[in-house]
Order: sequence, then structure tokens, then C-alpha cells
Amino acid sequence: MTEWTEGWKNSHIQESEDVKTQGEGPIKVSYIFPNGDKYEGECSMCAGVMMRSGTGTHTSAGGIIYTGEWLEDKMHSRGTLNHPSGALYEGEFKDNMYHGTGRYTFPDGSTYKGPFNKNKLEGDGAFTDTQGLVWTGEFHGKAALGLKMQHNI
Repeated sequence: MTEWTEGWKNSHIQESEDVKTQGEGPIKVSYIFPNGDKYEGECSMCAGVMMRSGTGTHTSAGGIIYTGEWLEDKMHSRGTLNHPSGALYEGEFKDNMYHGTGRYTFPDGSTYKGPFNKNKLEGDGAFTDTQGLVWTGEFHGKAALGLKMQHNI
């Protein structure tokens, strides 16, 4: 997540001749950042600066793609974050972080489904390994003591 957030966290879409006000509500834009990142979607004005707000897709120059909801230039609410490594997160975001219910698919195909808190696995969840075995229990960041394997009988 660090590569993603560092690439754009301080970037703002500056008002230009290409952006036309469409009355009240969001403005649809297609913008290329100086670093090569691209954004297509809804924006709104805040303190004289255009910010991503509403629905849109941000593609980083490194190939990370976020499609979903934005609030005040931050990933917020529901969305999907695809990494070039094959890792994929689908779920809730808050302030540019995995936060709420989601599903994370690791590059090897294993998955975690459950709650996230500030980018960390947190709470009752299920981990499915590459052999398809499902392990359930309490996850706390990188720790998950006492997981139980589900048996299909």
C-alpha cells in the first residue's frame, strides 16, 4: 500500500481549461498527473482545488489500479485495488486504507476474507490457502493464533 499512497497522496488535480463546471455536483474529468498516473472519474472543488470525489478509476504509472469511491481525494467506501503482482483487494476503504469488510487475494491465489482495520487483518475472518483449505478464527494483524480448519463432511 505504501507505493500506492506515496505516488499520489499529495497530488491534487489543478483546475485547467479542460475542466468545465457543470453546475452543482461532481465534475467528470480525465487527468494525467505529472508522474504519469491517470485518473478518470468524478471530482469536486474544495478550497479552489479539484479533488477526486465520487466514483473514479486511478491508474498509477507503476500499474496499480483503484476503481471505486473517493472522498476528498482519498479512497473511501467501496472499491477494488489491483496490484501488478496479482494481489487484489475488494472491499471497504477509509482514508486510503483497507478498512471495513473486504477480501484480499494474495499473488499466490490464497485469500483472506473478513474485517480490516487501517490496512491490517482484524477480527473474525477466513483464510483460504492455495490447496483450498479454509482456516477460520481471530486475526490480529500478522497474528492468527488458534485458527480452525473447516472440514467438508
